[in-house]
Amino acid sequence: METRQTDLLVVGGGVGGTCAAIQAARRGVQTILVSAGPWLGGMLTAAGVAVPDGNELTPWQTGLWGAYVRALAQREPTGLDHSWVSLFSYRPAMGAAIFADWVGALPALTWIQGQEPLAVEKSGDRLTAVQFPAYRIEAKLILDGTELGDLLALGDVPHRWGWELQGKFNEPSAPVAFNDLTQRYPVQAPTWVVLLQDYGPGVKAPKIEAPAVDFAGAWDSYGGEHFLNYGRLPGDQFMLNWPICGNDYAVGLERIIQGERVQFEREAQEYSLSFARYIQGELGDRYGLASQAFPTGPLALQAYYRESRRLQGPVTITEVDILPQGMVAPLPIQGGEVGAIALGNYANDHHYPGIDFPLKPKSIQWGGRWTGTPFTIPYGALVPRETLGLMVCEKNISVSHIANGATRLQPVVMGIGQAAGMAAALCIEQGCEPAELKVRSLQNALLTDPIAPAAVIPLFNLPPNHPQWLHWQQYYLDHPEAYPADGYCPLTGDFSSEIEAGVKITGLLTSKEPHRYGIEYQGESWQVITTRPEVAAKLADLGGKMLTLWGRLNASGRWIVVEKMG
Repeated sequence: METRQTDLLVVGGGVGGTCAAIQAARRGVQTILVSAGPWLGGMLTAAGVAVPDGNELTPWQTGLWGAYVRALAQREPTGLDHSWVSLFSYRPAMGAAIFADWVGALPALTWIQGQEPLAVEKSGDRLTAVQFPAYRIEAKLILDGTELGDLLALGDVPHRWGWELQGKFNEPSAPVAFNDLTQRYPVQAPTWVVLLQDYGPGVKAPKIEAPAVDFAGAWDSYGGEHFLNYGRLPGDQFMLNWPICGNDYAVGLERIIQGERVQFEREAQEYSLSFARYIQGELGDRYGLASQAFPTGPLALQAYYRESRRLQGPVTITEVDILPQGMVAPLPIQGGEVGAIALGNYANDHHYPGIDFPLKPKSIQWGGRWTGTPFTIPYGALVPRETLGLMVCEKNISVSHIANGATRLQPVVMGIGQAAGMAAALCIEQGCEPAELKVRSLQNALLTDPIAPAAVIPLFNLPPNHPQWLHWQQYYLDHPEAYPADGYCPLTGDFSSEIEAGVKITGLLTSKEPHRYGIEYQGESWQVITTRPEVAAKLADLGGKMLTLWGRLNASGRWIVVEKMG
């Protein structure tokens, strides 16, 4: 076993770990990133979920998440408008290539592949090293970026697994008592994504060999074509990650953390192949497996785990913290200061096969479509209570089971990873423990990063290229009591983030119901939506009028993503 030393060790090459390592190395900190597989990016790439949810509005596209979206748009020849579940659809291999390029450009970053942690070493309350099959790596600071919080278990770091009752955190959607649901599904169901390929009309795809399983009802409310377009990717491929009588797999979830993970994952893979076989049998043999989607074939390289072991930190994010008071959740206050270091806006979503679990709603209509209300991640959710030399940067943050349904999404975890990497760099530079780091120094570093500045305060009308962006971000850190309940800051001037991109359309904007707009284009009706605040404001005022717009067409969603309105 080879021993190495480094300033920062990041264990896990998923979304959070990759972003943490990139951010720290860009700061100049000597970093080693260890991944289990050959692709970086976890949920966004190796797990095959190449239709990310949340943080889709232009003001939320900041930091590494914003840079990732822009890189995808530049590299995908046919653009990102393919599915109706997301505004960003791409080939998983393209995302992996972006992360590999970012990592490869950093001399301070060493990437080691094919290694999973076996043990951790401690000196008193401090983690000092991690052992892998071929390496023993000592570090000043260690980040747990594993998909399931493996270092928390290996290091006996206090953590949670499973449900909390309503009496624990006073969460409105939590159960009052443990029941059959909480026992059967201690965490949300994982999915092993598989990609289908449309071989074309009249072409017969190879028969999918898998056990026959009945998935009747999977697309009854959608129709077969619309169901497939849920996860349509470039190149006539389809991501299968379907919750309704689909391929979520949750048989014996406790096995994931009880030494039987390999067997569970084999079953999950087989179950997804059975789903693909069922689709082929019901919707036509033109649909077959996308045999070259991943280095090993049509199956993703890893499971899409929605929930992990969860740290017990000095701050725990609960459902109360993510629900809006007005249009935005209140800012987290730690020690009299705003603790926000990342943001998200997903609506909250839990997956339990065969069960529709009701959650307190946190959605609004904005820009012609439904979107989630924004919330923030506090720094205290990344830091252990007592363990030294360790931070977390994935779904393993200090969060309740209920709130995990909103904090687990890919863009949020990218923000968590970036913040953790920046915090680690500052701690190493200053020679302090993560618990001693001044949160405001971390916030300022994120806001002023020269490569990928990241917002920490959600503001609906503040796009990242606005000349007053930094002012208002810092203003609400200084004056949290002034943070507006509608999430709109008082901008001055006539700046607009609009751009003339996509097709140019002139027509009558219709509005048959509040916040839902339409227009005729080439003899067909299209829904009109936008991610840009200036366009959203115009849509609310221009119903029933002739106008000219520029936007991108999405045939699966039957909408036009408007970039500018004349």
